[in-house]
Amino acid sequence: MSGAAPNANSSAQDVRARAAAWLERRERGPWGEADQAELDMWLSKSLSHRTAYWRVADAWDRANRLRALNSPAHEPDAAKKSLSKILAGVAAALVATVLAGSLVASYLLVPHEETYATAIGGHRTVKLADGSRIELNTNTSLRVAMSAGQMVITLDKGEAFFEVHHDAQRPFVVMAGNRRVTDVGTKFVIRRDTDRLQVTVVEGRVRVDARDSAAKPQMLKQGDVVIAAANSTSLMQETPQALTNALGWRRGVLVFKHTTLEAAAAEFNRYNRDRLIIADTGTAHLKIDGTFPANDVKPFTEVAQDVFGLRIDNRGDETVISR
Repeated sequence: MSGAAPNANSSAQDVRARAAAWLERRERGPWGEADQAELDMWLSKSLSHRTAYWRVADAWDRANRLRALNSPAHEPDAAKKSLSKILAGVAAALVATVLAGSLVASYLLVPHEETYATAIGGHRTVKLADGSRIELNTNTSLRVAMSAGQMVITLDKGEAFFEVHHDAQRPFVVMAGNRRVTDVGTKFVIRRDTDRLQVTVVEGRVRVDARDSAAKPQMLKQGDVVIAAANSTSLMQETPQALTNALGWRRGVLVFKHTTLEAAAAEFNRYNRDRLIIADTGTAHLKIDGTFPANDVKPFTEVAQDVFGLRIDNRGDETVISR
């Protein structure tokens, strides 16, 4: 006698229960990078997993707001209420919602935002639910908003390498200042400084356009670099070796080729709280080649001293290089 066919509604309920368990685990803590990686892996396995998690998270946020409005501050039972019981209620409400079919579209369209950041000298890799990867360089902050329709990343500051799992049905978009960068199947880097934005295509293609302009979007290919400042935009082409050098930070190093000491010091200062100071114009314009640890200025100052005969003065949290 053959076994009974699987119950679709039961399977959906199991997924929602698992999503609720993930949310409870995250809310209760502790929660670390290993936990996030495990959750990301579960989310990446199926659209139904991601949808269930977003729905439960959204319903949990709504329930929190309603409880804050309706529960008296002195009511101890409300404060002690088990998160698992709340989530069980949320899951039950979601089952009714799915069966009714009235709020499915609204849940799918609500973006759910996560913020990721690194400190000075930090380096972090984030794997997204769709299989894409983002590597954050030093002192970087970005936000990831996911919905059923698209993936939108907002780079608030710093530099990040994007390796995109291309999905024509779900565009991958990065907002940086007044520029929008849209994946067309690629790997690319965006660096956002206070007054300057740089987009470098390592592989594939990206489309770059200004959000506040009707100008035609730029389509960039491998090796293309766009630098946008307040009143100008320039396009240049880099060699594969130059691209590899520029991405040295992913290996923890800075690679300089005929780089002025002034520019090299500015790069080191992005990765270290102790500052490198170039004391005079003549020293600033000297050029250096080499590969150096990003988080250790000593090998760099030793080369500057040995090759150029420069003076190195350590003054607390500053290292001054001069003739």
